[in-house]
Amino acid sequence: MPSLAALVLVASALTPAGEARVSLDAKNAPVTDIVRVLAEAAGFQAVFDPGIDCKLTMKVNAAAWRSLLDTALGACALGVEDEADVLRVAPVARLRDEAAARRRLSEEQARRPAGRLALFRLSYARAEKMAPLLEKMLPPQARITYDTRTSTLLVSY
Repeated sequence: MPSLAALVLVASALTPAGEARVSLDAKNAPVTDIVRVLAEAAGFQAVFDPGIDCKLTMKVNAAAWRSLLDTALGACALGVEDEADVLRVAPVARLRDEAAARRRLSEEQARRPAGRLALFRLSYARAEKMAPLLEKMLPPQARITYDTRTSTLLVSY
């Protein structure tokens, strides 16, 4: 049976930097329980991804809560995503994949045309010859197509 013999002392209440100091003695305790104790001492809230199953044994005296949190999560290959006063605890690989997916989505949205379309019917020039010239002047997300039959440029931006 896992036991969390946790003695949370806010030793000297706050450090000069305003960070809570924590003393903790835990033997074979789930990391979720350790994070809950740290959350209580430091005044933040924690949300855990499903399937977190790691046990730790530790004894620390008057350690900064944030360094203790980072050390405990690192020992279990977990990471934290900070949003306001709520910390999400999840496997590092999952957090990394989600960050990469968000980055790809924002890049794709930046490349995607905004949905505007402009038609230009040319009288004294051929659309197929003007399209490459115009393409150089427009932003990368703009697309140019043309109709050779009517000598019309279609610009979506």
